[in-house]
Amino acid sequence: MVVSDAPNGGGSSSPPLVVEQTNTLGITKPISLAGPTDADLHRNAELEKFLLDSGLYESNEEAATRREVLQRLDQTVKSWVKQLTRQRGYTDQMVEDANAVIFTFGSYRLGVHGPGADIDTLCVGPSYVNREEDFFIILHNILAEMEEVTELQPVPDAHVPVMKFKFQGISIDLLYASISLLVVPEDLDISHGSVLYDVDEPTVRSLNGCRVADQILKLVPNVEHFRTTLRCLKFWAKRRGVYSNVTGFLGGVNWALLVARICQLYPNAIPSMLVSRFFRVYTQWRWPNPVMLCTIEENELGFPVWDPRRNPRDRYHIMPIITPAYPCMNSSYNVSASTLRVMKEQFRYGNKICDEIELSKAQWSALFQPYFFFEAYKNYLQVDILAADTDDLLAWKGWVESRLRQLTLKIERDTNGMLQCHPYPHEYADTSRHCAHSAFFMGLQRKEGEKGQEGQQFDIRGTVDEFRQEINMYMYWKPGMEIFVSHVRRKQLPLFVFPDGYKRNRMSRHISHSAEKMGEDAAKSNLGSSERSVKRKNDHEMLDEKLGKPEKRASISPQRLVCVSPESCSSQMSIDGTKGVRLAKNAGTKCEIKSSNGLLENGISTEGAYVHLSETGGVHPKNDSQNSRCSEVQNENGVDRNKAGEMDLDCLESAETASSKSLSNCKESAVDMDQRLDNTHNFQRTEYSDYVPTASSQALNCEEDEFELNHMTFGR
Repeated sequence: MVVSDAPNGGGSSSPPLVVEQTNTLGITKPISLAGPTDADLHRNAELEKFLLDSGLYESNEEAATRREVLQRLDQTVKSWVKQLTRQRGYTDQMVEDANAVIFTFGSYRLGVHGPGADIDTLCVGPSYVNREEDFFIILHNILAEMEEVTELQPVPDAHVPVMKFKFQGISIDLLYASISLLVVPEDLDISHGSVLYDVDEPTVRSLNGCRVADQILKLVPNVEHFRTTLRCLKFWAKRRGVYSNVTGFLGGVNWALLVARICQLYPNAIPSMLVSRFFRVYTQWRWPNPVMLCTIEENELGFPVWDPRRNPRDRYHIMPIITPAYPCMNSSYNVSASTLRVMKEQFRYGNKICDEIELSKAQWSALFQPYFFFEAYKNYLQVDILAADTDDLLAWKGWVESRLRQLTLKIERDTNGMLQCHPYPHEYADTSRHCAHSAFFMGLQRKEGEKGQEGQQFDIRGTVDEFRQEINMYMYWKPGMEIFVSHVRRKQLPLFVFPDGYKRNRMSRHISHSAEKMGEDAAKSNLGSSERSVKRKNDHEMLDEKLGKPEKRASISPQRLVCVSPESCSSQMSIDGTKGVRLAKNAGTKCEIKSSNGLLENGISTEGAYVHLSETGGVHPKNDSQNSRCSEVQNENGVDRNKAGEMDLDCLESAETASSKSLSNCKESAVDMDQRLDNTHNFQRTEYSDYVPTASSQALNCEEDEFELNHMTFGR
């Protein structure tokens, strides 16, 4: 078994390293070689204490349990391979030599896992043991019979086929790779390119998790600083709701690559400095310029690598983060325009908080304040997932969650980016239901700063129906597996989404989003808010008079229309570009309205329901004078991977200088540190041909989007 020797599951640690100008990691020279000041060392001690107090490190007992689980798993797969070798008539010597090896990757391999985290594992077996039958059927049955194994869930049709389960309570994600060897040596070097000979692409993707983790640890100047910084930023991403690859945000490997690049750019910085530089750099990053730790390697094996010049599909990646092991791939292909917008907002939030921390105006705890998703929007899509029991729900939920990103993409596509979605990567459950239940939510609002044409409507009824039909193609569907997509207003959100079971009083815009509204005059803000409130009230009165809208009904919980059949549910959910969102129900539609407790409610009409979207809502993005100085050059042939791999570092220089000047009272040396840039760092942004990003900035607080409509549900 090949596992890490480090106490926390990472690779062997590197001693503290002072990097000279001649020792360069990455595709460019560092931005700064400066080390920490006394103030940086003090902030670093406070940061490490905060991480420890937050419970991000596992106990010695749990670490020992993980090692024991890995040893048991290693014994299990070795026995499995010997059993198959014997059954297939190989010689006794072959049976004795038959072997399989367990590797770890992900957070465990990098040494940044916390209590309760899963272990990403890879089983490497011989060429005659295949994935489809031997792994997903025979090994699956062996694991199912073991008392220590629970919640066994095979996912053979995933992009990277995986088997998920718990072994003695430890969550395991197990991949399988069959390499072109009859006997797998115990000391197999998985980083060597020879393991990729004569294997298919799913096997390459399975192997690359381990190969990428090993490369990351080799390409950072100080492994311990990298680990602490990554542990900090993963915690931040989870608190701010942007940690989820499957939902369209970033997963563990994505955050690791982003942090590793910052470590390369500031090789002598300590974690407190690296966290601050992380937000400073990526706030200014010119996406879709890729983040790369090394040059993209070509190989005679012929596997496709990320290259927008040759692969038209790669030109549509809007946040490329490239893996450093051959074949180099974009690890963030799931990111959409909507999720990129949300992450850019959060980067700006983090950057402002770090500026305050460096000015001694805030503590580290301020950076990790949770994002109040259910206060940020006035409109949400609620996706309810139901099954007959918990085992069925586990499989059904995994399928639906893996496809939720498609709903975001379809809404962006069908509304030309005018309706922005914010999928929230947290799962909720209504424990009062008699059946197994899970729910996910998406925030909705019209694109910031866009004015719709008179009479323009964006109808997402067909979008949701298309999504529902794709979900219902699940090949392992069982009776009781249902999905409902419904629109709910903020005031009608179910109580089970709130931690204490009740809705807390909403904070004011200025308080709940102080980082986004920093420096704004409070009196002027209050006056503008009052004027907008009056305007919305007048708009509603005008709509009531003109359209004869029925009086609004008070609602405690969202009501849902459950369709008798998919064909009979033809109610329309549409968004008016100038007037708001409208739901219209076709005459003769056979639907039942149910409240969240399942009781039928009769006589409720969905006709004449409208939504008003205020044109004055939110904070409009400002033009960045620093960005305007960045050169933008079109390259019809795509990306020069050796130069366009990084953003225009003049932008970084401007950002570093401006930020350092603002901090001059507490750290005089910062300006000199951040102003020294070599002229060779001046890379030019390259725009992909045939690609126009649709992401735009949006205020985190969506106070001004006011929706009024009844609830529409699309059932299975």
